[in-house]
Amino acid sequence: MLEHLVESPAKPSRVVVIGSGGFVGGAVFRRLVDFGIDALPLGRKELDLTSDRASEMLRSMLMPQDAVVFAAARVPCRDLGIMIDNALITMAVIGALKGAPISHLINISSDAVYCDGPEPITEMTPTAPTTLHGAMHLAREIALRSDLDVPMANLRPTLLYGRDDPHNGYGPNRFYRLAAGGNVIELFGAGEERRDHVLIDDLAEIVLRVLLYRSIGILNVATGEVHSFRTIADLISGASATRVIIEETPRIGPMPHNGYRPFDIAAMRSAFPDFDYVKIRDGVRRLQPPMEL
Repeated sequence: MLEHLVESPAKPSRVVVIGSGGFVGGAVFRRLVDFGIDALPLGRKELDLTSDRASEMLRSMLMPQDAVVFAAARVPCRDLGIMIDNALITMAVIGALKGAPISHLINISSDAVYCDGPEPITEMTPTAPTTLHGAMHLAREIALRSDLDVPMANLRPTLLYGRDDPHNGYGPNRFYRLAAGGNVIELFGAGEERRDHVLIDDLAEIVLRVLLYRSIGILNVATGEVHSFRTIADLISGASATRVIIEETPRIGPMPHNGYRPFDIAAMRSAFPDFDYVKIRDGVRRLQPPMEL
């Protein structure tokens, strides 16, 4: 659950966005700038968090009362080598922040920390990751919580999509790019898995609000609605000016998350009652360019 430390929203004096060159960090940085908040972007070009002097360099860039958004990571985490790199990144950030007079820390985690189950996921759902990606994020949360004494929020977004996503994972981004290139959208099986998808703009807005209220605790970032991958492919096809072919393919292996991963977003509604997520139908329209709708 999320707790606000201030009753009225107030801009932090400055926000340091660690990982601003990435999909999430870049979206957060742009939203902060648009809102008129002084923000320092730190991407890989500015700071290699796996280098020997990373902690020292990061600490030298911090100012008293900075708020920090920790969005730097190698993702998806699919092997032990990437796991180790993420451990080095986390160690560098902890080394820099330990004892530093920062005012607030927001860590971008993942819903992959949760186990699967028949009930909608909440912030109280047990953390029991079944993938290296989930284990990496949970280890990072535990390390930050154990080693730092600073007001902190852990945000756990579910599947993210948006125009600048570099990962091209199965879902809205890949489907849109395939359609834009005149290629066939291939579904796993019949595309019947139902998942929650969050537009990257919505995550950036939530980060902004958490900063304004100096919120602490845990918050899942999910819309509370699930849609099949077939539905998303159909939405993209329907929005296209040209014919888009959608093909089903034989499924190899079990269906991820048993084909159904819903969220109960009561905590989100309590924390930010005036916030509404972008509906998936409208969200896929924001993936242009490259396709004109």
